[in-house]
Amino acid sequence: MTSKYRDSKLLYVLFAVVAGVVGAVISWVFLGESLAALGIPDPGPLTTAGLPFLRSAGLMVAALAVGSFMSAAFFIKPQTNDLRTTSLSADGSVAAKTGAISSLVFAVIAQLMVPMYLSDVSGSPLLNTINPAEWPRALELVSTSLAWQVTAAFAFVTGIGALTTYRWIMQPVWLVGALLSVIPLGMEGHSATGGDHDYGTNSYLWHLVFMMLWVGGLMALIAHGRRKGPDLDVSVRRYSHVALVSVVVMAVSGLINTSIRMHWTDLLTTGYGLLILSKTIGVIVLGLFGFVHRQLTIPQLGTKPGAFSRIAIVEVLFMGAITGVAISLGRTPPPPPRNVDLNTMDIELGYKLYQEPTIWNVWTMWRFDILFGAAAIIFAAAYLWAVYRVHKNGEKWPLVNTFWFLLGCLVLLLTVCSGIGLNMPATFSMHMVGHMILSMGVPIGWVLGGPVTLFLKALKPSPDFPGPREWLEVAVDNPWLRVLMNPALNTIQFVVFFYILYITPLYEIMIDEHAGHVIMNVVFLWSGSLYYWDLIGIDKTPVKHSPMSKLGWLTFSMPFHLFFGVYLMMNSIILGEEFYSNLGLPWNVDLLHDQMVGGGISWGSGQFPLLIVWAYLIWEWFVDDRRTTAVQEANVQEVKDDLDLYNAQLGAFQKGKNPHDDYYGATFDR
Repeated sequence: MTSKYRDSKLLYVLFAVVAGVVGAVISWVFLGESLAALGIPDPGPLTTAGLPFLRSAGLMVAALAVGSFMSAAFFIKPQTNDLRTTSLSADGSVAAKTGAISSLVFAVIAQLMVPMYLSDVSGSPLLNTINPAEWPRALELVSTSLAWQVTAAFAFVTGIGALTTYRWIMQPVWLVGALLSVIPLGMEGHSATGGDHDYGTNSYLWHLVFMMLWVGGLMALIAHGRRKGPDLDVSVRRYSHVALVSVVVMAVSGLINTSIRMHWTDLLTTGYGLLILSKTIGVIVLGLFGFVHRQLTIPQLGTKPGAFSRIAIVEVLFMGAITGVAISLGRTPPPPPRNVDLNTMDIELGYKLYQEPTIWNVWTMWRFDILFGAAAIIFAAAYLWAVYRVHKNGEKWPLVNTFWFLLGCLVLLLTVCSGIGLNMPATFSMHMVGHMILSMGVPIGWVLGGPVTLFLKALKPSPDFPGPREWLEVAVDNPWLRVLMNPALNTIQFVVFFYILYITPLYEIMIDEHAGHVIMNVVFLWSGSLYYWDLIGIDKTPVKHSPMSKLGWLTFSMPFHLFFGVYLMMNSIILGEEFYSNLGLPWNVDLLHDQMVGGGISWGSGQFPLLIVWAYLIWEWFVDDRRTTAVQEANVQEVKDDLDLYNAQLGAFQKGKNPHDDYYGATFDR
């Protein structure tokens, strides 16, 4: 007899409540110590217990949204294999709806956290700060409240959007939206303050994102199994890869985050350290759960699917408890910093600078960038793996393509980890050096490496159940990208961003927070890659444009780049003056002169790669024109030959002779 469909709503609530209760109880234990450290009065139980409860429960709800969208996009088979047009299956639609509702619930929780954090830092009762009239004050004075407000906006837009369509192609978009909803929370807290906060924030971002994938993915799998969804074995197998990577990333990032904030002896001598230790042990236990899954339950999915769900439910409950422990860390006074010699540079940048950067000494300063440096290594490793797979399949891949892509990764690694990356947040001129390299140097190497073409060769098609190759195909050929790759829009996004960033107050806002530097670097890389992919990339674009069209748009954009550099050199208003003046650099900086230098760098280094690309397009136009001419001449010659033959036949008929007589006569003679 077939077992009936089982709903998972009560399980979702149980997971969130367990996380919330653990977070609230542990935070309550350290309440007195926390209030004494902060020097504020007790805001009342609604805040002191409610804040950690809702934050812990909220993260579980956010993880459910992430896992549900991930499941709908990559773990559950859609109705057809044409991912550009297909809708979700019935099971996938339920998963997507769960993700949408979870996002909206998380948005409500995030909005409530805005007045809660104002209550928390001011000691005012929540009933006072929950008045909407107080919220502007919370957003202005409390950075954590602002982070939760941004989170609420992302979660709300994602939830509403996901309810409007159940087409497959939108599920990866909602997955990105759900992940973006938690990113602001990774930019605040203990990791984002004090010395080494660049390491702390970047490692916590890795930790938080992969926690969402790990925890949320397992919750979605449990629901998929309880709904008796098809292909559970495929879903579990795909999730197991995500879980393995998540465990490794969370372990490494957690180790980095702990090592920069405390001495190892603090693990056993402070309450904060004991919580860290408890969380670490919990992650190890969860790793054992995963081992049990691989060894016992996954091989028996076909005969005993219920065993997987039972162990997975216990696992998620344990995950919820660990989430509560992790959230209580934010409510527990950390031990004294390892380095008490902190100055303004430590607070604003996360590290100290000791000498003025020059063209030579930037190569003697090194500090590994956990976010972008790690990304450069991962991209290079993935590319080399794909090259290996292509050669293993008996095909060839041009060595020059490999050279270009690895060069782009190397340039990224050197830029963010050398003195260039160290000084990018400290002076405008070095910021502009980094900007030009990230938006014009790294992308050129990447697009000339043809990574999409390479991976399409390396990945095998999955005709029965769409897999990585099919996902990549639709990622680089879809209606959204077709719009973005329109020459006019692509040129505008690349050129106009310069003006929006530096002419509006946006630059002052960005440089004041580590999150701003991260966002700018991501946009530089993304904008440049999109722009140069269309101009000179060897990967096929969604819409093919002629070299003449590309050359025209590039020529159109060049004066705007030129004018932008001149504008910066002539601008008498110092960008980011307050931020740069307060850094306390150990050398004298003439901010106006430094800005003029930055404008010159923008003018010179911006025009140089564009001129190279312009020359490349001229050559491509010349080659394309010769190719077209050759084809036309061949066509003309073919028409001429046909016409000569026709005229010869016509002449033979006019002489009263069948032109085929020679042929038939020769045949009869034989």
